[in-house]
Amino acid sequence: MSFAAFVASKREATQEEGKPCWCCCVQTFKEHSAIHKHVARTHDSEIKQLTQAAYEHMLKQLEEEPETQQPSERDVKPMDISTWIPDISHISEEQLQKGLGRVLLYYCYCQLENPHVICAWQKALCEKLRLTGKVRVATEGINGTVGGTNVATDIYIDAMLSHPLFKMNKEDFKISDGGAECFTDLRVRVYKEIVPMGVDPDVISYRHAGVHLEPERFHEEVEALLAKGNLCNDTILLDCRNFYESKIGQFTHCLAPDIRKFSYFPDYVDQNLDLFRDKKVLMYCTGGIRCERGSAYLCSKDVCKEVYQLKGGIHKYLERFPDGFYRGKLFVFDERYSISSNSDVISDCRYCGCPWDHYQLCSTQFCCQLVLSCPRCRQEGHTACCPTCQTKGQPQREGSSVAPQHKEECECTDRRPRIPQDV
Repeated sequence: MSFAAFVASKREATQEEGKPCWCCCVQTFKEHSAIHKHVARTHDSEIKQLTQAAYEHMLKQLEEEPETQQPSERDVKPMDISTWIPDISHISEEQLQKGLGRVLLYYCYCQLENPHVICAWQKALCEKLRLTGKVRVATEGINGTVGGTNVATDIYIDAMLSHPLFKMNKEDFKISDGGAECFTDLRVRVYKEIVPMGVDPDVISYRHAGVHLEPERFHEEVEALLAKGNLCNDTILLDCRNFYESKIGQFTHCLAPDIRKFSYFPDYVDQNLDLFRDKKVLMYCTGGIRCERGSAYLCSKDVCKEVYQLKGGIHKYLERFPDGFYRGKLFVFDERYSISSNSDVISDCRYCGCPWDHYQLCSTQFCCQLVLSCPRCRQEGHTACCPTCQTKGQPQREGSSVAPQHKEECECTDRRPRIPQDV
């Protein structure tokens, strides 16, 4: 909020409507990204002061008017969730922590009057079952990916299926080999959205999503599309994941937007409306949840002839068609980074260009970019995402303990347009 307010204060009021610009430090900026980078790099201390002042003001309001606040996790009493915690007294600690394991991926859209109660229940349930992972809870539902032993995940699924608020089936859970070690910790929190698209769920609701296609029907649609080849100009096979996900695995002949975060997807649609005009769109994502909101947003623009989405996402498709039209790895948001059902490698090493699809984090501290660097190149010291980070990494490998205050930009982020235009 403080950052946005500071940027807004630099906006010039004399500009034509629709063509804003910002003046700061005797410089004029015509792009949002440019003024944002300038403020982040140059006015960090001022932003911190504004943030501290805003925090103290909000804290004072909380102390003066506690009765007006929404219920929080600290207000939830144990009695509210105790009936939803299964009895596992017959299960040994060894069964919960040792043996074969797996990772569950699921979501459920439903109305939750008090998401903090569900959050407290999920945290208590996962801790009791020794599960790790991430669970997002909001008034619009729940979205989770958790890992643990087969015994623990079975109990977790049963608990989810028996909860009165969630109308779920076993088929709603996507399962892959793994375990608690696939995540560094357990994070269960309440958010505005269960998938971060950056659009108010009350404005663009999952209830207005596209038509769901079972994997078999989606496979038939893709098959028909590929059979037409270049003659087909009325259908788009749209990958609504991030660029680093589609880079290592995608459906044949898909359109994969070069976006870094799903919250950029709405702007991508807005800037490429002509691309979708009068077209039939077949959408897909990892597990289906991003398509729920993404297809709803696309439908709200009223430019497409038809909008369809793959029910259950790539996960469910690969269960039915492991050697189908999806080739390469499936990116997952845990320590594994990817899982596979076929042997195709569609990406290459960032340095030598040889086929390679195993991601690792950039070796430069505080850079969160992923890099594809093959074993030979890594042995030669190419472990960063770009030359800028490679240079920054040299002093750290020599023992420097100086750490930046925040995540830094590098060539990988500077050269990538926030919203690509594919028209």
